Amino acid sequence: MNELAPIIKLGNPILRQKAVWVENVQDEKIQQLIDELIISVAQANGVGIAAPQIAASHRLFIVASRPNTRYPHAPEMQPIAMINPQIIAHSAEMVKGWEGCLSVPGIRGLVPRYQTIEVEYTDRNSNLQKQELTDFIARIFQHEYDHLEGLVFLDRVENNHDLISEEEYQKSVIGNG
Repeated sequence: MNELAPIIKLGNPILRQKAVWVENVQDEKIQQLIDELIISVAQANGVGIAAPQIAASHRLFIVASRPNTRYPHAPEMQPIAMINPQIIAHSAEMVKGWEGCLSVPGIRGLVPRYQTIEVEYTDRNSNLQKQELTDFIARIFQHEYDHLEGLVFLDRVENNHDLISEEEYQKSVIGNG
């Protein structure tokens, strides 16, 4: 396999563009992109990654929750490719939770997200999936979905006092330090 594409950082204009619909899930380039994203998210200790984060403007992301140094209490799951995802319903209840982003290194923010969402997406085998997601997995989905809309978590933080450094997050919130 070729070298992985680097994860682009805040300031790169691709992160602020609306990603384009994936027409053919079985296209070899899309399947390779899925594989590359799965490897990238694991190597970066992320729990999700969207195609725009590696400068590929496609409506595709990976949800790959697992405990790691960045998210020690994350639930364990197999990585799932979600293509052309949509939120079709959501709870009225919103919950604030800490988020970071591979494209916005060094900063965490308290971000309000829907507690429960109902989603549709196409999987890598071209099957339409419908799921209800809650808690941390719902948060990951919403965070990655924002990337497809040209948004980053900083756009959702309600107050600058809800931002902290990664170092302070590890010490104060996680208790590493």
